[in-house]
Amino acid sequence: MILDDLFQIIQSRKTSNPTTSYTASLFHRGRNRIAQKVGEEATETVISAVTNDIEHVKSESADLLYHLLVLWADCNITPSDVYDVLKSREGTSGITEKQSRKKEF
Repeated sequence: MILDDLFQIIQSRKTSNPTTSYTASLFHRGRNRIAQKVGEEATETVISAVTNDIEHVKSESADLLYHLLVLWADCNITPSDVYDVLKSREGTSGITEKQSRKKEF
C-alpha cells in the first residue's frame, strides 16, 4: 500500500541530513513544527473543499497524509497501529463509537 511505502521512506529519513532532506528537516525542527504542518495542510484541504477546488483537495490531501505520516513516525506510531484502531471500530455505529470514547479535550 502506498501509505506503508511512504511511511518506510519517511522512517529512513529520520537520520538524514536536514539540509538536504525536507523530511529530515521536519524531524530536526521537532514535533511542534510537524504538528503545525499537519494543521496547515488540514486547513488548506478544508479551504479547497469549501471552495470546490477539487484538484487542490487532491493535492492538499496528499500533503496532509504525508505530514500526518511524519507526525506518526515522530510519535513512534505506525500505520498498522492506526489501521488496528480503525479495524476495532469496524461494524460499530459512528455515533455509538464516539459516545464510548473518553472526553479528551
